[in-house]
Amino acid sequence: MNDPTPAHTAELAAVNRKIVAEGESLPAVKLRDGSTVQTGTVATMLHNIALYNAGERGEVERQLALAVPTLFKVGLFELFAPEEWVRGDNPGRRYVGEQALRWREAQGRAGEA
Repeated sequence: MNDPTPAHTAELAAVNRKIVAEGESLPAVKLRDGSTVQTGTVATMLHNIALYNAGERGEVERQLALAVPTLFKVGLFELFAPEEWVRGDNPGRRYVGEQALRWREAQGRAGEA
């Protein structure tokens, strides 16, 4: 049986610390389907989008891409489809949408293998 936990969940724990006070941490929680997701991922994504929009690249891009599997898992892209993110005029949001489209396409290819 495949592990339903999104990729990069453990790594997101370190990434998501950037939004909490020093010494604090955000828990990973188990969902009803048995998967584990890292809390704080949506808030950290919003923070990173603001950094991206301010001109930061590199590590911020990596962190945004790491969040995509969890964002799919928690249903964010059911509420706002990746195509909607790409169409907007917000560069950070567009970047997340592009990463989501790439991830979804890769998942489709993996399912065909």
